[in-house]
Amino acid sequence: MYKSFVKPALFSLDAERAHHFVFDNLRRAARLPGTKALLRQLYDYQHPGLAREVFGLKFPNPVGLAAGFDKNAVLTDELATLGFGFVEIGTVTPRPQPGNPAPRLFRLPQDEALVNRMGFNNDGAAAVAARLARRRNRQLIIGGNIGKNKDTPNEHAAADYVAGFETLAEVVDYFVVNVSSPNTPNLRQLQEKKPLIELLQQVQARNLSRPAPRPLLLKIAPDLTDAQLDDILEIARETQLSGLVATNTTISRANLTSDAAYVAGLGAGGLSGRPLRARATEVIRYLHQKSDGALPIIGSGGVHSAADALEKLAAGASLVQLYTGFIYEGPALVRRINEQLAMSSEQRAASSEQ
Repeated sequence: MYKSFVKPALFSLDAERAHHFVFDNLRRAARLPGTKALLRQLYDYQHPGLAREVFGLKFPNPVGLAAGFDKNAVLTDELATLGFGFVEIGTVTPRPQPGNPAPRLFRLPQDEALVNRMGFNNDGAAAVAARLARRRNRQLIIGGNIGKNKDTPNEHAAADYVAGFETLAEVVDYFVVNVSSPNTPNLRQLQEKKPLIELLQQVQARNLSRPAPRPLLLKIAPDLTDAQLDDILEIARETQLSGLVATNTTISRANLTSDAAYVAGLGAGGLSGRPLRARATEVIRYLHQKSDGALPIIGSGGVHSAADALEKLAAGASLVQLYTGFIYEGPALVRRINEQLAMSSEQRAASSEQ
């Protein structure tokens, strides 16, 4: 139904307008009696073999929604009915900001990809925290993806990340430090070893001073070299990170089948979707092997099928996230992945008993 009717209608709209249309209508529909129960029946698949304990949190299943979809935490209760094991909100900045000028979100249907240059558009940490404090579903694990405001210079970036952390600390279950978005000027310079260590040390110091510290993760770009990935692992050890999110969007436009002139005309932005699958998996495998599996990884990038999710888990990811695949495949993708993972779990259990 999604691919035959809903998706063509949504894809006839501007990409960002379609996004808001989905949000508005899902929120309205969820208010109707019986709708949430129906959504759970359709999309929420539960099985004991899906449960995971990662960085001290118990996930009902390993399939999450990546940051960027529900930036402002306006749909967490509704998204909880679609079968996700966790939802990551954000990227959230300390102060509200409008993001980059529109148009800033584009589809590449031939490649099942998106290009975005949203620019951390969000309502600000205080508004997002207040919204999360009012949510009804307290079982859904919420991640808080935090960033700096566009007008904050890099030398003062750590203060923004600390401020975002402090504002959201009581209402999220884990944090992700985002220094890898290509859509905020000079942000990726913070991935360099020295500034990144200093930034993470400040956030972690504040985190570890709390009675109940939150798991702190770092989201990295797929465009890093092996040497830079080695630095990331060293930084993770030195700053006592709980894990990594691999990966963010890419600035590369390699191996696309879409018209090159059209793609060039879209301008700058991060590419997500199927073209990112192989590189994201490669980064996960490298990090997993180099760390001897000691550092949990959330695998993100190009998950459009159950096979894609299994590939990332086999490469060393502990959990996976959807974003672009969710847009192209629809909400049934979450259930398909969880059903396949449950089947694989049962097959492994049967083999071990033989």
